[in-house]
Amino acid sequence: MKIRTRLTFWYAAILIVSLIVIGIGTYQEISEQLSHEHRKKIWKHALDETSEMILWVGLPAVILGLLGGWWITRKALAPVTKLASAVEKIHDRNLRAQLPRTGNGDELDRLTEVFNDMTVRLDDSFQRIREFTLHASHELKTPLTVMRGELEMSLRQENLALAEKERLLSQIDEIERLAKIVDGLTLLTKADAGQIKLDFEPVRLDELVRESFADTKILAQPLNIKVNLSACEEVAISGDRHRLRQLLLNLTDNAVKYNQHDGLIDISLRRLAGFAELKITNTGAGVTPEVQARVFERFYRGDASHNHLIEGCGLGLSIAEWIVAAHDGTIQFVSEMNKLTSVTVKFKFS
Repeated sequence: MKIRTRLTFWYAAILIVSLIVIGIGTYQEISEQLSHEHRKKIWKHALDETSEMILWVGLPAVILGLLGGWWITRKALAPVTKLASAVEKIHDRNLRAQLPRTGNGDELDRLTEVFNDMTVRLDDSFQRIREFTLHASHELKTPLTVMRGELEMSLRQENLALAEKERLLSQIDEIERLAKIVDGLTLLTKADAGQIKLDFEPVRLDELVRESFADTKILAQPLNIKVNLSACEEVAISGDRHRLRQLLLNLTDNAVKYNQHDGLIDISLRRLAGFAELKITNTGAGVTPEVQARVFERFYRGDASHNHLIEGCGLGLSIAEWIVAAHDGTIQFVSEMNKLTSVTVKFKFS
């Protein structure tokens, strides 16, 4: 219940109680002014007079008081409603946006000033975190490149024992995984800071889907997963071709990795009313509703007890979400345990 409604109810209760007290007091006053011998005869008349006064004078006063109290409460709380609406629009990418102040120096104006100071401090903190992540990612790239080069040189040695060769290959795989994590972090951090410029142009999304379909069939072969392209209607949107290819790669790669042997992947692209719908569905273990709510969080990979069996770093869906948002689209993740998992992306037509 809103504060405005509660205040109105409280105000109405006070007015009604006041009216009852006035009525009782008026009746008693009239009764006391009458002589004792006439009280029994005209007590009914006094009660009628009191009721009439309450009906014709008190009730209109109560109604007027309620309307006036409601109007005053509404006007007094209007700045609170406006402030709440403005605060709801604040997120990590527009923390520098200032909330509107009334300028009258009251408590709400002071609260708005405190909110503005707080968002500035938060923006500074986020900015320092982004700068740290970018610098750390940049510094990590060089040693990782050097380490990989040295390991590859070691692999070229003659008469290398099989066990030693497997150990070196395992280390190279781990370095590649670290490099992917660094690249993903760098991309997302630059995206948060608005440092990535997308090259928008007319893109035939159906062509990219067919290319992705062919690549997915190759990725799915080791697990004997069947890949279907159930629909691929001609669709053109305005977008960055490279990022859209990256989006499709991330989504189809997840559909393969989190599938099962002899499973199924279905890809469809359809033209709907005013937008294009890309849907990728796969069989597999699925995830719980609690996990579904967090799948787009960075480094979140669901059931930690099984994730060591699946390659990845938990950034794929985060990157996919950013790409979709950068194209003014929407992305939805739906999963049923031990049944189907689907990701649905919608873009507006160009």
